Amino acid sequence: MVRKLSLVFAGALVGATAVAVVNTTPLGFQANAANSNAADTYRQLAIFGDVFERVRAQYVDVPDDKKLVESAINGMLTSLDPHSSFLNAEAAQDMRVQTRGEFGGLGIEVTMDKELVKVITPMDDTPAAKAGVMAGDYITSIDGQEVRGLTLQDAVDKMRGPVNTPIELTIMREGVDKPINVTVVRDIIKVKAVKYRVENDVGYMRVSSFTEKTSDDLKAAIDAIKKEVPADQLKGYILDLRLNPGGLLDQAVSVSDAFLDRGEIVSTRGRDAKNISRFDSQAGDLADGKPLIVLVNGGSASASEIVAGALQDHKRAAVLGTRSFGKGSVQTIIPLGENGALRLTTALYYTPAGKSIQGRGITPDIVIEQPLPDEFKDMNVTRGESALRGHIVGAEESTEGSGSSAYVPQEPKDDVQINEALALLRGEKTNPAFPPQPDRAELKQ
Repeated sequence: MVRKLSLVFAGALVGATAVAVVNTTPLGFQANAANSNAADTYRQLAIFGDVFERVRAQYVDVPDDKKLVESAINGMLTSLDPHSSFLNAEAAQDMRVQTRGEFGGLGIEVTMDKELVKVITPMDDTPAAKAGVMAGDYITSIDGQEVRGLTLQDAVDKMRGPVNTPIELTIMREGVDKPINVTVVRDIIKVKAVKYRVENDVGYMRVSSFTEKTSDDLKAAIDAIKKEVPADQLKGYILDLRLNPGGLLDQAVSVSDAFLDRGEIVSTRGRDAKNISRFDSQAGDLADGKPLIVLVNGGSASASEIVAGALQDHKRAAVLGTRSFGKGSVQTIIPLGENGALRLTTALYYTPAGKSIQGRGITPDIVIEQPLPDEFKDMNVTRGESALRGHIVGAEESTEGSGSSAYVPQEPKDDVQINEALALLRGEKTNPAFPPQPDRAELKQ
């Protein structure tokens, strides 16, 4: 209660100070300042219009007006942060298809960094993953055309195309001296949001993305595991969020809620300090309170960090692995009618303990590094959100930044992080952080 009162008082004090400053300013000066700002804005827009007309009239080739306008809009948005962008009608439709869990393409989650397309993660069982594209790769050219000078949306559009058609990507990979040429055959990407298996007495669930299907798929996986393993023999669950790039906020809330009986899951805060949205869990733990370990690595971003942060703060699960990507910003999709949509960063995520995810990521309770094979040494490092140019600096971002290695072995027997989780759940190993103690959870009051 003391903490709550302190925070409220601090907020009131700051607000009162701001009001006092405003009230000492003559009203006439305020009006003049507002008019001056508006006039300056219109002057800048007039400059844009002048440049636009001169390009149309004098450029060596006749430019495409639509592309000029879209590029100008995207230039404005990408100057804000790496995740804000303009989606034309086609791209907006593609995004709607993706959130349904089925889309056409290569199967990679990407962002723009250093004027190149950076691979955040290849999705499981997709053409890109099968062709050897890795998290942390930089795509420098697409079918021979350089990526520099393209917007992220332009690059994505070029990588999409008819099913069964090949595309050649030129990739720079850390630790490799020469560019790598990779041929990927486009296909329909049908992402099964949750895959599960039973490891004798432990239920293993891998969540690859947060689409409209994720929550239902998770519930089905838990039900299937319960039917396969009697309750008195089931030691617990592993929730694998490694290489999960994120997705829908409501699905992250639903997945967290599946394991929580009560309490806040996540809050979002916008520009206005009063603009806070809170998402709470409902009664009922689908896992019946069985021990839970959550796996994360440098490829775990956004919605997957919400889940890991909620379960960690409530001491419902122990988080195991390496520091997550650190994308703690909320993108709101604003429809623009037939013209497409605006993807705009409007808020930041905060865990139940009030910690900002942005540029910080989730620090595991149990840090277990995944060894890299000799051929991958020094190649597969995800630097995280904090290393992206123009990113929003998080309130709790540190000099060490966010992100970590994002390598996951193909064979479970080689997966050190999974094997460590299994050993802990079976009591073969011990760690002070496991099992976590919910009664010691330090949550925001």
